[in-house]
Amino acid sequence: MALFIAPIKYENGRLYLLDQTLLPGQETYQEITTKEDLWDSIYKLKVRGAPAIGVAAAYGMAVCSRAIQANDLGEFAEKFYELKEHIASSRPTAVNLFWALNRMESRLLSLEAQIAGISSWKEQFAFIQLMLLDEAEQIRKEDEEACYAMGEHGLSLLKKGMGILTHCNAGTIATAKYGTCLAPLYLGQERNFDFRVFADETRPLLQGARLTAWELHKAGIDVTLICDNMASIVMKNGWVDAVVVGCDRMAANGDGANKIGTSGLAILAKEYGIPFYMFVPTSTIDLNTSTGKDIHIEERKGEEIYKMWYEKPMAPEGIKTYNPAFDVTDAKYITAVVTEKGVVYPPYDLNLPKLFSHSL
Repeated sequence: MALFIAPIKYENGRLYLLDQTLLPGQETYQEITTKEDLWDSIYKLKVRGAPAIGVAAAYGMAVCSRAIQANDLGEFAEKFYELKEHIASSRPTAVNLFWALNRMESRLLSLEAQIAGISSWKEQFAFIQLMLLDEAEQIRKEDEEACYAMGEHGLSLLKKGMGILTHCNAGTIATAKYGTCLAPLYLGQERNFDFRVFADETRPLLQGARLTAWELHKAGIDVTLICDNMASIVMKNGWVDAVVVGCDRMAANGDGANKIGTSGLAILAKEYGIPFYMFVPTSTIDLNTSTGKDIHIEERKGEEIYKMWYEKPMAPEGIKTYNPAFDVTDAKYITAVVTEKGVVYPPYDLNLPKLFSHSL
């Protein structure tokens, strides 16, 4: 049985998030009690991975809304919206954040008729809290089920003994459970597929080294860590049979935003004739975004490149830096998109919408 690490824990009315910035050295959970705690955890990547961000935001909204001072549903909803907008400002790229926040708000607004028969605001407030927590729990369960389904669909594309290259971290700690692109690796481990995994270190935050290599090694999966610029030689050596990556936002035409460096891998994979699979929960597909050109790319502080991981600065003080957190992989380089509803092939502009019309 594979080992799964929970990035989000809700226990006895309290919310705890695994501080992934401390991994692999420390496995520490931080309690989230205020909107500032939640915003900081998302912004600083203490919780990261599009699905996990959505789940954390949902639970966080339920927990943080307990502090709202209001006299009726209308006033509560107004302040809830302000709280939602504040949390939404923490990360601009991951669509799951906005998706989860909007679901929480929609659930709140749907309660008007239900609380009409409850006499006091105190009792109404308590009912609202229960329903918000219920919605967060549904979001968590749905993500866990979606990841398992993606694992099954992804495994159908892979064969025993394959060499698999992955980038960034789309594993169990980036989701409610199982992961997205790492889900088939966990299921494959349980079924003796004997995959050999190569994990890019993944600049600028080294999430492949600190997180993917850590969680796969801890789970007993054969994993080899490589630097990002080693991907070409590993492919040329014939050690890679498939590339699997996650996605933070997919546009309607199939362009997918993921951690910086993903696009380069896709181009290399096409050159070497290696299938490139992007694992995308339907909650990450944004049909309102036409192409990848419309996806806002977060740019982070340059210190992450030349200071953060070193005892001494590795570049001259005051050097200009360019540090985008994501890039967009053009749809033409993506062999298939793996979702919880099935595997989608090109043309993506025609086939992705079918996921939402139940006609895949």
